[in-house]
Amino acid sequence: MPTPERSGGDGVSPRRPAGLRPAWLAAGVLTLLGAMILGLAFGSVPLPPGGVAVEMLNLLPGVRLDSGLTDREVAILTELRLPRVVLGLLVGAMLALAGGAYQGAFRNPLADPHLLGVAAGAGLGVTAVIVLRATGDGVFELPIGAPMAAFVGALGAVALTWMLGAAGGRDRSPATLILAGVAVSVFLSAGQTYLLQRNLDSVREVFSWTLGRLSTAGWHDVLVILPYAALTSVIVLAQRRELDVLTVGDAEATSLGLHPQRSRYVLIIAASLGTAAAVSVSGLIGFVGIIVPHTLRLLTGPSYRSLLPLSLLFGAAFLVLTDLVARTAGGDAEIPIGVVTAFLGAPFFVLVLRTNRAVPT
Repeated sequence: MPTPERSGGDGVSPRRPAGLRPAWLAAGVLTLLGAMILGLAFGSVPLPPGGVAVEMLNLLPGVRLDSGLTDREVAILTELRLPRVVLGLLVGAMLALAGGAYQGAFRNPLADPHLLGVAAGAGLGVTAVIVLRATGDGVFELPIGAPMAAFVGALGAVALTWMLGAAGGRDRSPATLILAGVAVSVFLSAGQTYLLQRNLDSVREVFSWTLGRLSTAGWHDVLVILPYAALTSVIVLAQRRELDVLTVGDAEATSLGLHPQRSRYVLIIAASLGTAAAVSVSGLIGFVGIIVPHTLRLLTGPSYRSLLPLSLLFGAAFLVLTDLVARTAGGDAEIPIGVVTAFLGAPFFVLVLRTNRAVPT
């Protein structure tokens, strides 16, 4: 793990954590708006970006402008693409924000939202529901959809990791929780593999979900994730100053009046809640929680006071643009968004490993 920054000869740290700069905030907002316009304008039916921007203004109360779009194009924009783009904004924001929070809590730039078994738990939950429905057993014909099963499975995996992390004592250190998460992930993944091996007819449907997707027929998925996204954002952003203090080490953080373990618990629980909600509506979309926070850390510095808000904005924009590539790069066949993020994330790991020693977390 990276060591905290050391003070210079005069006792003053050579790089003090800085707050959020207005220029970076403006860049994040503009990037987000640009990603939204591109995501709404391009697809199987291209729409003029200018007309899309005007039509979005028409959604504001009291605004009535001529966008030049036909009724059919307006229907495509507002009923099909807008819910998908908004869902992408929420999912991307949650995964990137959770990634930044995990990296600060664990003091490890390789920490990821799936670290504590979230992906494995969600995958097992969805697999169980799909398989049990396929059996035709009336006992299991309940109104439990894949999103709810993923949500329950993800939170259950986090709880299991939490309990396992305390098996060796009451002090759940970051390293202990990481190892517990790996163990839980392996165990739950084995359970998912067993279910699939016994029910080969369900493999295609399960894999379609695990590869990640943002397909939505309306605003239902957005409404499902919205309250969890809001709660996670408020809690994590409220803790961003504490994360800056944690970078100096637990002993010094305690001397400054901070309770390191309590702050970590709050961050891990909040980040896991947001991740579970995102996974429940989008499937397993990896690497967002590593690519976005680490890139911002290289560009803006190590301060979480700026890193977390910017991760929220740029993470949302990143996933909308990635989804645009997934929708358009494959022609008539849509590429699973998880495949696109994996293509981007795999080489990015090399960059993280090369800069791990040089960039503090």
